Amino acid sequence: MKTADLTGLPPGVPERLESEGIEELYPPQAEAVEAGIMEGESLVASVPTASGKTLIAELAMLSAVERERGGKALYIVPLRALASEKKAEFERWEEYGISVGVSTGNYESSGEWLASRDVIVATSEKVDSLVRNGAPWISELSCVVADEVHLVDDGHRGPTLEVTLAKLRRINPDLQVIALSATVGNADEVAEWLDAGLVRSDWRPIDLKTGVHYGNAINFDDGSQREVPVESGERQTAALVNDTLDEGGSSLVFVNSRRNAEAAAKRLAGVTDRALTRGERNDLAELAEEIRGVSDAETSDALARVVAKGAAFHHAGLAPRHRSLVEGAFRDRLIKVVCATPTLAAGVNTPSRRVIVRDWRRYDGEFGGMKPLNVLEVHQMCGRAGRPGLDPYGEAVLLAKDADTMDELFERYVWAEPEAVRSKLAAEPAMRTHLLATVASGFANSREGILEFLERTLYATQTDGRARLEQVTDAVLDYLEVNGFVEREGGSIAATGIGHTVSRLYLDPMSAAEIIDGLRAVDGDPTPLGLYHLVCRTPDMYQLYLKSGDRETYTELCYERESELLGSVPSEFDDVAFEDWLAALKTAKLLEDWASEVSEDRITDRYGVGPGDVRGKVETAEWLLGAAEQLAGELDLGTSVAVREAKKRVEYGVCEELLDLAGVRGVGRKRARRLYEAGVESRADLREADKSVILAALRGRKKTAERILENVGRRDPSMDDVDADAAAGGTTTGGRPGESRGGGEDGEGQASLGDFR
Repeated sequence: MKTADLTGLPPGVPERLESEGIEELYPPQAEAVEAGIMEGESLVASVPTASGKTLIAELAMLSAVERERGGKALYIVPLRALASEKKAEFERWEEYGISVGVSTGNYESSGEWLASRDVIVATSEKVDSLVRNGAPWISELSCVVADEVHLVDDGHRGPTLEVTLAKLRRINPDLQVIALSATVGNADEVAEWLDAGLVRSDWRPIDLKTGVHYGNAINFDDGSQREVPVESGERQTAALVNDTLDEGGSSLVFVNSRRNAEAAAKRLAGVTDRALTRGERNDLAELAEEIRGVSDAETSDALARVVAKGAAFHHAGLAPRHRSLVEGAFRDRLIKVVCATPTLAAGVNTPSRRVIVRDWRRYDGEFGGMKPLNVLEVHQMCGRAGRPGLDPYGEAVLLAKDADTMDELFERYVWAEPEAVRSKLAAEPAMRTHLLATVASGFANSREGILEFLERTLYATQTDGRARLEQVTDAVLDYLEVNGFVEREGGSIAATGIGHTVSRLYLDPMSAAEIIDGLRAVDGDPTPLGLYHLVCRTPDMYQLYLKSGDRETYTELCYERESELLGSVPSEFDDVAFEDWLAALKTAKLLEDWASEVSEDRITDRYGVGPGDVRGKVETAEWLLGAAEQLAGELDLGTSVAVREAKKRVEYGVCEELLDLAGVRGVGRKRARRLYEAGVESRADLREADKSVILAALRGRKKTAERILENVGRRDPSMDDVDADAAAGGTTTGGRPGESRGGGEDGEGQASLGDFR
């Protein structure tokens, strides 16, 4: 099917596709068009990675906007990083009159500004929160795309996507749903749930050969072999990467932990270093410096060192900017190998010539040891092999040390069909939040109404009878009533005022109950540590692990600062409860360090985390403390001011005296400290202080100083008449006694979360 023959799209779009080299649709794309996606028909597209799923979505969305004359399309993604990537991809349609917006944060917002956009990209959590907050444009949707819909199988994110799709279809009975999925075992069942057609295909634009390396060769699924000898003392992975480099290709290596990703990248940097041209070395040196400027943590330096040699690691402990730089340089073939944890396989566009699945087991606490990855996850990794337009083929290789393991890998992964997608909605933690939201948002006002709504979910499609659903529903309703979030009278159920607030704030009701109980237990003004510990005890905060030796350390800290903690310390004989209490305390201590201006480098070293982990903890704490402030105000608990200050301190990463300064856009924690030590202690001082003093504190950077002065409202922010050299030499960096500011102080890259805002 020729793109020039497509009808129903905004004028100019077919021509644009042709100019991009898309003159003919791939077979799965053509099948989707024939199934009616451009006439409003719903569809599940279960096709391999790199087979053109995104264009299927674009054709559906663009034709919906054109067909409806004011219709609106929503593209739901599982990850924030993917939202930014898709927005950038869709923005090329703006010259044809299609406006694009993205929304991923602030769960309390109704996103009214999005009403003016034709195509909206958002995470499933954000869409769920928009529905809860009554975004009026939701009812105007004519098309919704669910990317990576197989993730309904994920115990954490899956229920939100499942319930959100059910709500959107309830609000818009004629809604067109396009669900994009990897090849799964029960795509027909997913299509039945969504009342959609099904396109299922194994077609790929580039041949993918999958096999197992054993001895000195790769044994492929088609019976062929490729010789890749492993020299004495050499590792299989290094031999495979070197072999790929010899052909001018890149490699993606999947390992099972962050530590292994970093160690593998360090080893493989010695392999890639030998293959670099002089021009690539220069470009990589610049990239390495940019990576160092992202954060003052050791992780930045470690990543920069391997990047300078053409290798990289990629995991959730990296700052988002780290990950973005690595992904971009890998796509541009500047970085030759990336060693990643499995998260990179979840939809981010990072194809390579060869994928090496080094580790096919990873630690699982519930399993009690190293557990084999599921087939779908390994197939997702393998699907990253082969770049359309760049690679003649793709290869995905698992590693075996002996013949028995090779046979096992062929049976377990290479020849195996991916598992069926199963709903995780019936788990009680998932039901707490979604059941309250169902009542608070007006989707149901009785037990029977709730069960009727739940009949729209995948869980109901996959389950015979209501018994399990009724059992979980009744248990959750009892919990919500006992904690004052819903009221029951006769057969009707309604959310209370506080229940509406909890739903709007996007809190797990158990988190809200923990926060409310803690705030009610306050005697006097709570301290920041007490508040941080309170929100770290909630299910909405991922706590740091207690490592060997931590129990003794944090038990001592617990009793030393027990008077600050909100609630009763569990008995040490209750191992689970006490360990959870201490893990929350460790997480709270990280937040207290951050809010006390301890350097990011020292924090990452002290707690064994990465810059991305610090940022994640801080952002989650901000959200939970903001929710705690609203709950305290609504319940008139008298702690709102203390909660607000604790929130601001963790938001900016500063001590109390810097709150005013750090709140100025462009200042952040490090610049605020320098200004304060130079005698500029407030916004008012910034508007009145001698410019040379300000410029000196800002290391002589005139543009930065002018931007900050403009943001604070200074009448004349210009630094034209100020001597930058004299100013830069006239100050020293101040600091609080006993605290290390860490690396990166002399650079303009303010390596702290406060400076990302």
